[in-house]
Amino acid sequence: MTEALVLGGGGVGGIAWMTGLLTGLADAGQDAGGAGLLVGTSAGSAVAAQLGSGLSLTELYARQTDPALQAAEIMAELDLEWFAAELGAATGSAASPPELRRAMGRIALGARTVSEAARRTVIESRLPSHGWPERALKIVAVDAESGEPVVFDRASGVPLVDAVAASCAVPGVWPPVTIGERRYVDGGVRSVANADLAAGADRVLVIVPLGATEPIPSEYPLERSVEQLRGQGAEVVVIAPDEASATAIGGNPLDPATRGPAAEAGRAQGRALTLPWKRPAN
Repeated sequence: MTEALVLGGGGVGGIAWMTGLLTGLADAGQDAGGAGLLVGTSAGSAVAAQLGSGLSLTELYARQTDPALQAAEIMAELDLEWFAAELGAATGSAASPPELRRAMGRIALGARTVSEAARRTVIESRLPSHGWPERALKIVAVDAESGEPVVFDRASGVPLVDAVAASCAVPGVWPPVTIGERRYVDGGVRSVANADLAAGADRVLVIVPLGATEPIPSEYPLERSVEQLRGQGAEVVVIAPDEASATAIGGNPLDPATRGPAAEAGRAQGRALTLPWKRPAN
């Protein structure tokens, strides 16, 4: 029985909440973090890489809640309503998802942000291990110029830190990431969770810190991807934040101050959930 864990975008607040949620599920005797396939998008790519690092969920949870263990994040302001309005204005003339992705790439390439080096240092500090894990891990990004999606994995020849940095490169907020001769932006430009990449798994758990709504029109919207996975015979569960978790993540999920509250709310939510499939926690 093949299990896939699909982790969507949601900033540092989303990283903390997903880590807390998975820890809470494990507290309740449900080891969702041990899935054989990990699909990570944006914040989800960081969590997926952390899960593959060899650290336990307890240790990963501590890295979100203990100030002495937290990553050295850079504060970024992000008003989700404002961002949605700016996105709509910038991409209003785009007639198709590929055109929208290219428009998002132009926004990213033209934005003033911190340097790539400074941002890479942040990603390095997030990851307990900088090597690709043994189990299957797919990390999604988008070519900033062509708008073409790319899926990085262990066989891609791309360092894990660069793959995660690319997947987390929110257009207009963080710099596009240079890999070879190309530059890449956030995998969420393709889809909020890219759940279609879990095709072939028998059980799929999709975790979306910012909910299931696609902020950018996509050929791979979560709702349709879930329907397709179920049509292929997979058992699929989608988890979004409950009210307490959404409050903890707040209106600016890029604020490092959200980490402790979001992790704690996620853990409480996870403890209260029951997955249709159960496995003893490690």
